[in-house]
Amino acid sequence: MKGKKILIVGSGGREHALAWKIAQSPLCSRLYVAPGNAGTEKWNVPVQANDIQGLLQFAKGEAVDLTVVGPEEPLSLGIVDAFEAEGLTVFGPSEKAASLESSKAFAKAVMKEAQVPTAEYEVFSSLEKARQYIEKKGAPIVIKADGLAAGKGVIVAASQEEALQGLENVMGGAFGAAGQKVVIEEYLEGQEVSLLCFCDGTTALPMVAVQDHKRALDGDRGLNTGGMGTYTPPPFWTKELETEVMNKIALPTLALMRNQGTPFKGVLFLGLMITAHGPKLLEYNVRFGDPETQVILPVLESDLVPILEACTQGRLAETECRWLKDTAICVVMAAPGYPQSYAKGIEISLPAISSSQEMVFHAGTSTSDDGRLVSTGGRVLGVIGRGDSLSSAREKAYSLVRKISFPGAHYRTDIGWQGLSDKSN
Repeated sequence: MKGKKILIVGSGGREHALAWKIAQSPLCSRLYVAPGNAGTEKWNVPVQANDIQGLLQFAKGEAVDLTVVGPEEPLSLGIVDAFEAEGLTVFGPSEKAASLESSKAFAKAVMKEAQVPTAEYEVFSSLEKARQYIEKKGAPIVIKADGLAAGKGVIVAASQEEALQGLENVMGGAFGAAGQKVVIEEYLEGQEVSLLCFCDGTTALPMVAVQDHKRALDGDRGLNTGGMGTYTPPPFWTKELETEVMNKIALPTLALMRNQGTPFKGVLFLGLMITAHGPKLLEYNVRFGDPETQVILPVLESDLVPILEACTQGRLAETECRWLKDTAICVVMAAPGYPQSYAKGIEISLPAISSSQEMVFHAGTSTSDDGRLVSTGGRVLGVIGRGDSLSSAREKAYSLVRKISFPGAHYRTDIGWQGLSDKSN
């Protein structure tokens, strides 16, 4: 069988992880990453992820067989619709289906209609009315920018004062147009967990569950970030819980989207809170998570390419998805100062890696003109350890972190602490 030319769109750790996994497939004869980073250098193409026309021209010119879209921005800009209109195969949801992530208000309306268990909420375009609602409800309370805000548009306010200040920031322009409308919802307590599902419009196949660490500092303190690390699987996650989430959340969502004429294909990312009253949905994302993907793909035993193709062709029900029994952990190494202002151009030196249970996925990196590896972003590296237990995976990941030369690097030392401290939950 003729090998396939595959294009990955994006430049982060998620895209390096996708490239690493897809490059292992015997079905892949040629790989491209647009624009990529220093970790994907041998596959890079100088086209930006939001340049839909540029990507389209490249894919047509190179006769690309499958395009895999990483970030949310090109999905919300309609890259899937544009590619499909030209007869190209592309993995990801349509622009309308991607509204599940690009508009929190749209997502909440879908949850309500599909009877998905979620937090009570109200949507506001008026700062004054939103302020009055917070004063009436009190705290703790959650404020979300309606539009895309790179994973940082959510404020979990412990006090009314913090809520009102957060509201002023969001609606006052901190997230640009994304904050012109806000969703304000009740604060849910429990264990937070992410379940990503492969979807073909009708069928959903769950991946392994992942626990993320959003706060910048140890002990879940500090500012919210795009994610400081992940691990899989959380010890409290069971097959029964997975079945409940699929039956009450994933499948009703797919059915509603299909009935509305906007079938969802791609990755449906369910951000969940496991409360005393069962799992509730916090949010949808419409793509592989970053840094969730960096721990999911190292434990995926199956070839990823046939799964992605099955999603585009409506054949997921006949596709097998096998997982290793291992635990994996990702420790994000960020630039000093992240998530606020941070330096770029910091020189990094990586050790040689000989173990298949250790890897480094690049996120914010590039190669300088004189050949040095330098930082270009806030989250710079995802350092992965895989093992037969959480403690063994952690040991591998942190041992590798200590071997990396990255002056001033900021990282959490407690990734996976929930799993270690709470075996019974």
